[in-house]
Amino acid sequence: MDLGLTGRTAVVCASTRGLGRACATELARAGCTVVVNGRTAATVDEVAAEIAAATGARTVPVAADLDTPEGQDRLLGAVEQVDILVNNNGGPPLRDFREIDHDALMAGVTANMATPIRLVQGVVDGMVERRFGRIVNITSGSVKSPIAGLDLSSGARAGLTGFLAGVARSVAHANVTINFLLPGAFDTDRLRSAQARGAREQGVSIEEAAERARARIPARRFGEPAEFGAACAFLCSAQAGFITGQSLLIDGGSFPGVL
Repeated sequence: MDLGLTGRTAVVCASTRGLGRACATELARAGCTVVVNGRTAATVDEVAAEIAAATGARTVPVAADLDTPEGQDRLLGAVEQVDILVNNNGGPPLRDFREIDHDALMAGVTANMATPIRLVQGVVDGMVERRFGRIVNITSGSVKSPIAGLDLSSGARAGLTGFLAGVARSVAHANVTINFLLPGAFDTDRLRSAQARGAREQGVSIEEAAERARARIPARRFGEPAEFGAACAFLCSAQAGFITGQSLLIDGGSFPGVL
């Protein structure tokens, strides 16, 4: 399917690895110029070059800490206009909620709620003026099905979802959509790190810990990042203009509810 994105410009936050990189790659494959972002200049340059080589698209590397106003300005100022924004950021580490002090609380809310909101503020008016815009926020399956120990991540991301729900309705008339992708267990570095920690706690091998995790998923496997990237690209497509304010859970059937 031609997604109607040729010539569009996409900014993908935290896109040097994992799900962010998968989204950047699929948007590049769809014909977008893609701004690739991370904190380390050498890594950003390398990944941007790899995505360009794999897709033939133009990529723009931007090393920036998005939790600072300077980093946000550098990211959004790297291109003349932003047609697509993919908000993405790592979540706080697993910990008991009693251990979250004020600084950790503020850092989690900043990274997973305040920073995405600021970036949306920076691009949405231009999108409305041009009558096209796609904003996709990568949150987490834990927004719908909370996980003990990820309370800060779940809370901040749920706050982002609630904040932008009204915003999505206010700009829909201008062909600007705001949606949310909620990943479950995807085969990423973050998942493998969690499995290694779980294996140590359970006293089993990493392979056994991974197999136990797969067995709990109805699909009996972990998601592939490319699948997630393809879903992101579709939500950004010309054909997805009637989808807005929605939270798409991609978890292989793990969430047992119907809504």
